[in-house]
Amino acid sequence: MISVKVLMKFTNEPLKRTPVILRMDADDGETGPVLTDRTGIARFDLPPGSGKVLVSGVERYHGRLEGEIVVALWSITESADDSTGAPGDFPAGSNAYPGMTLRSIDVNGRAVLTDSEGYLVNPADWSEAFVKIQSAQEGLVLGDEHWEVIRFLRERYAEHGHQATVRDMIRHFRGVWDPERGSNRYLHKLFPAGGPQKQGNRLAGLLRTKGEH
Repeated sequence: MISVKVLMKFTNEPLKRTPVILRMDADDGETGPVLTDRTGIARFDLPPGSGKVLVSGVERYHGRLEGEIVVALWSITESADDSTGAPGDFPAGSNAYPGMTLRSIDVNGRAVLTDSEGYLVNPADWSEAFVKIQSAQEGLVLGDEHWEVIRFLRERYAEHGHQATVRDMIRHFRGVWDPERGSNRYLHKLFPAGGPQKQGNRLAGLLRTKGEH
C-alpha cells in the first residue's frame, strides 16, 4: 500500500478532494487519479517501487514510493518539483577538454554530447529520456531498482555536493531494501558495466569519479 498525504506547509491543513497520480519509472505506467480524503490522503493498492507523485497534474515528488509520502506545499500553485533537480543543484557547463573523443546522441530530437564512454559533457543535459537512451545503448534494461539508485545518486549529490561512495549506497539500500539486495554484489549485478559508482553515476548524469579518468 502506498499513500500520499497532501497538506499546506505553513498550516498543515490537509488538501481535500485533490487528484493524485502515481507514475512508475519501470514501465512509465500511470495510475488513474485518486482524490485525497478529508485527511488529505490518497491511497494506492500498489507494491513499493520507484516513480513520481503528481498532484493536480504537477510533479511534486520523485523517488521511492513506499508507505506514506508527504507532499507539503506553500501554495497549490507552487512550481513543480521536477525530476531534473533545481537549478544550481548539479554541475553545469561543458567538461570537454582538448583531444576528448566526443559522440552525439539524439535525445527527443536534440543532440546531446557525451564522451566516448557515455558520460555527459554537460551534466545540465541530463533528463530521464537520456537515461533511457543511454541505458539501451549499454544493453541495460531498466527496472524499478535501477531508477531508485539513479535517483538516490542525484539526490545525494544535490544534498552533499559530491558523488555517493559505494559504502554510502550499501548503507542506504540495505535500509530501504534488505541486506542482500543492498549488498555490493547485488548493486554491481544491477550495474554490470563498472558497478553503481561508474555506470550508475554515468546514467545519473554525474561526472566520473576520481580514478576513472
